[in-house]
Amino acid sequence: MQALEKIVIENNFITLLLVLLLAIVFLLKGIDSIKLKGYVSALFNKGFVEIETDENRMIFKGFYILIFTFSVTVLSLILYFFIRENVNNREEGFYSFFAIFSLVLIYFLVKWILEYLFSSLFLINKGVHFFLVSKTSYLYAITFLLFGGVILVEYSQLNASFLFYLTAILFFIRFVAHVVNNKKLIFSELFYFILYLCAFEIAPLFILFKLIF
Repeated sequence: MQALEKIVIENNFITLLLVLLLAIVFLLKGIDSIKLKGYVSALFNKGFVEIETDENRMIFKGFYILIFTFSVTVLSLILYFFIRENVNNREEGFYSFFAIFSLVLIYFLVKWILEYLFSSLFLINKGVHFFLVSKTSYLYAITFLLFGGVILVEYSQLNASFLFYLTAILFFIRFVAHVVNNKKLIFSELFYFILYLCAFEIAPLFILFKLIF
């Protein structure tokens, strides 16, 4: 009986989160439907990313706060599902999810604020700015697709493995798109690109996974 109640409570909190995420999508559409469509299709819409690069984006505006929150929540849910399926003797439920969400939130906040300050303070050239904006835009794009994957896994007969494979494939596509659309900058500054990967991507990600697992 207690086990059944635990499952019901867990499903309820996931359902509430998905409803909240859906509400965020509607809010984003209400604030700027054109920008929302642009981010959803960013992987295949280089022109939109170029427009975002040219704009003086304020990352603390309502639209960007909401889309950031949406992405962090979706990625946290996927991590939660992965841990639930693959890690034994791990606490499940809202508090476990909240711990994961907090770590993922801190990870992205610190990383992106540092990148934003770096680009603002040092007035980096347009090519590097496009590199940073495209990386973020592509992440937002795949989280919208992953949101659909989370819903499918949660409310259909699909195994959670589907979501994990989908996540891996989409992140690979994101990486390829990022390299292809920034190849001139990357290959002309290969040493600094590798340094950036180590300092801003691999090392923080390694720390995040060590904290979670």
